[in-house]
Amino acid sequence: MDRFALTSNNISYAQVGDMLHYWAFFPTEQGWGRIPAMGFGDVAESNHPDVASGERVFGFFPMARHLVIQAVGVNPQGFSDAAAHRAETAPVYRLYTGVATDTLYDAGYEDETLLLRGLFLTSFLVDDFLADQGDFGAETFVIASASSKTAIALAHQLSQRRAGKVVGLTSQRNRAFVAGLGYYDEVLPYGNYAPLPAAEPAVFVDHSGDGAVIEGIHGHFGEQLRHSCIVGATHWNAKPRSPDLPGPEPTFFFAPAQAQKRSQQWGPGEFQQRIAGAWAGFRNASRDWLHVVRGAGPEALERAYREILEGRARPDQGHVLSLAPAARD
Repeated sequence: MDRFALTSNNISYAQVGDMLHYWAFFPTEQGWGRIPAMGFGDVAESNHPDVASGERVFGFFPMARHLVIQAVGVNPQGFSDAAAHRAETAPVYRLYTGVATDTLYDAGYEDETLLLRGLFLTSFLVDDFLADQGDFGAETFVIASASSKTAIALAHQLSQRRAGKVVGLTSQRNRAFVAGLGYYDEVLPYGNYAPLPAAEPAVFVDHSGDGAVIEGIHGHFGEQLRHSCIVGATHWNAKPRSPDLPGPEPTFFFAPAQAQKRSQQWGPGEFQQRIAGAWAGFRNASRDWLHVVRGAGPEALERAYREILEGRARPDQGHVLSLAPAARD
């Protein structure tokens, strides 16, 4: 393991670890869990004839120094891990992509890749799902936890295709930052939903997991809320939502299902080409607002984890960490 990203996404993985099997990626002793992270790793030693030592790959890793992989499906694009404990996880989470042939890879953007690529793919697929459904007839798109990087990526995609009015919900502390991104048409603080056009059809995409926010938006729009999509849970310690909500039942978005659908419809090559074009635009634009914070060692990891867990992380920063003795340049 060379380095990995730590974002609010990792907190979400822990929150839904039992429901979506994130704890099964890298199991450990009973009562403990290893949170997966997007990372770059280098093959230190290989017993597989088609996997070369020194090969650099991108994928899901534990926050650790080394990982033993049972490589299968080896081809010029990479390989998958056939470890028995990962058999029930989605194929995309078992894939390790070799950087030498990766159409999304640029050596000059490795940190941005770690921090944004995985969540951008989720946002790309959310946007694609909405477009595939005719946006459920919505004219307004309300995004909660608008300062989270997954939400920023979705707002970027919606604004690129001019889907409709994009409204971000965030804390007062982050409101100026979110408004300055240029991806949201309007940014409101939590609890102030009166300016939202309640008589117009809307879609709600929640990255917060905050019951009060979900109830507030459902109560404001009622039946005019055409779709309620749950993507993340940045407010991990917030109260759960009421089971009795006006409007549609909130639905958890499972990105691998949409990815599989499009890969089958478009073909893997076309699917990757579309992602690559969209990713390059967002990745390049991110340097206008994203500041990378590097750290090495267990203490740096714990410090960054607690900062994110306790809601003290700055939205314009991204943590790239390593448990190697010294961080790679």
